[in-house]
Amino acid sequence: MNKQNFYLSVWNKYLPIIRILLKKSAKAEQVLNLNRIDFERAGGTRKSGYRFMVNFVSGRPDALFSGNDLVQTFISVLQTDEVINNHLSKNDYTFTFTSKYQLQIKNNNPSKQTEESPALEEETLIN
Repeated sequence: MNKQNFYLSVWNKYLPIIRILLKKSAKAEQVLNLNRIDFERAGGTRKSGYRFMVNFVSGRPDALFSGNDLVQTFISVLQTDEVINNHLSKNDYTFTFTSKYQLQIKNNNPSKQTEESPALEEETLIN
């Protein structure tokens, strides 16, 4: 089995949480703490220093990451998930994976998501 297949199982493990955090990122940047052991097993190494940053603009990653199985698999998993792909096509996001095994998710244009503001209308009616 190649590294990409191992990374596929790791990213798929975190996919449901990434879906939730992607939606929450409309209000604030989100951080997901990942299990270091998952990545060490998948990569077959104990080195720290896995890091990457991917910007999705109009549903597409902004750069090619040839030769980096970790990043290529991450992008592939995001793009093949229907819910996530829908979010990626509507907003621009930055995903940053740090050497501390944290995935940071930032919505770069949260002002587009103004559909969830009926609470403001209710407050106005009450006052």
